[in-house]
This record gives sequence, C-alpha cells and structure tokens, in this order.
Amino acid sequence: FETTTAGVTVLCPQLDINTVAAGGGSRLFFQDGLFRVGPESAGAHPGPVCYKKGGHLAVTDANVVLGRVVPEYFPAIFGPNEDEPLDLAATREAFTKLTAEVNAGSNENKSVEEVALGFLRIANEAMCRPIRNLTTMKGHSAAAHMLACFGGAGPQHCCAIAKALGIRRVLVTRFSGVLSAYGLSLADVVDERQEATTSRCDDEAFPGLLAKLRALEESAVASLAGQGFPPEQVSCARYLNLRYQGTDTAMMVAVDDDGEG
Repeated sequence: FETTTAGVTVLCPQLDINTVAAGGGSRLFFQDGLFRVGPESAGAHPGPVCYKKGGHLAVTDANVVLGRVVPEYFPAIFGPNEDEPLDLAATREAFTKLTAEVNAGSNENKSVEEVALGFLRIANEAMCRPIRNLTTMKGHSAAAHMLACFGGAGPQHCCAIAKALGIRRVLVTRFSGVLSAYGLSLADVVDERQEATTSRCDDEAFPGLLAKLRALEESAVASLAGQGFPPEQVSCARYLNLRYQGTDTAMMVAVDDDGEG
C-alpha cells in the first residue's frame, strides 16, 4: 500500500515493484556544472522537443540526436496538428544551445553528441541504481541474472545498463513496444473497494465487520455487472487490514465466505 518514488510517497494498492523516475520524457538540465536528468518530465504533451509541440529537452531527444531513434521509422503523428514527423532539426538546435551552455560552464569543447551521450549515461545510472539496491538487499548478484527489457525505449538503454551491472544476457521480447498494453489485455478486470473503520476485531464486532465486507462486495459486483461482466464470472476476495492497538503495523488477513480468517 505504500511506496516511495523520487522522494514522493504513494499510498494505494499496488504490486511490490521497485521503480525509478527516469524515462524517455525525463527532462535534461545543466545546473551548477553538473548534468541532471529528471525527475521532472516533459510528459506526452507537450513532450520532448522532437514532438514539435514546444516541449523541453528530454531523454528521447538525446536518443534522436544520437541516431538511436530514427524519425523515418515513425508515423507522422507529431506537431500541433499531429500530422508531422519527429523533428530532428529542432532537437539538434536545442542541443546545440545546451552544448554551448555546457562548454561555457565547464571550459570544455564537447560536441552535441558527447553532451547527449553524457545525459544518457546519467539516465542509465539512475536506472541501474535501484537494480543494484534490490539485488543486494536480497542477497543476489545482478551479474548472475538476465536483464528483461520492455517498453518502446527499453532496447535503447538495456545494453548499456546490462554492461554497467555486469549482466551478460538481455531479453527483449518481440512485444517490447506494446508489452504493457498486451499485459492489460490479458489481465483480469478488478474492482477494489475499501472502507475505513476503527472497530476492534473481536467476537462482538465481527458480525458488523462482515456485513460491511458483504456490502462492499455487492457494490463491486454491481459495478462489474455494469461493465458487462455477469455475476457468475465474478469471484470475490475479502480482506481485513488489521493492526495491533497502539501501533502502525498492519497486516492483511483474508476472510472466507463463512467469515473465518
């Protein structure tokens, strides 16, 4: 129910997945002589500069400048009217301005490509960090595993990330660019309902708690029926999120159809 991403705590039901605020929309900054990537995002609108919507330089732009994203391979769905191709010229112009700023602030003479690659290295390291932390905390070595990669931009970064982690094998599924949508199409439709209460969980209060669970179940089943799912195709699971009195430690306890845990 609780995770932290980029210092922001999120409280909602979710899978236990370690995430990092870095992606194709992560904005690029040069501040105090240092390259910084994200956590601010250009989003889908206006998006990166190459989208031709007046956006900001982002990781996707770095991949465009380095030739890892080829505009000719993408449909003409960009620009204000969504009928133009990706804009390499605008991206290079924006990177040229940023490169001049970098060179002025560091007394170096980097090329546009070197600056773009520098930002990608920062982004890749941000993606490597949670993988290292997660494997180390569980007593595993990242180098002993295969790196599974998906997403439209995943293959643009996976080899560099694998190299940094000492991983020798990378798996890129043929559904990489549409894997999230593919997974959603195969996933169950779920309707979660919850209600807060301060009742003690004892023999006297339990019938009332069970009645609340049944009311939530009926509401969820009705909602799914409204989406076209007949009741006979719906299965329900009931849980009590309990905590010991005087503590913040909670545990989920399943309750069966007879009201027993």
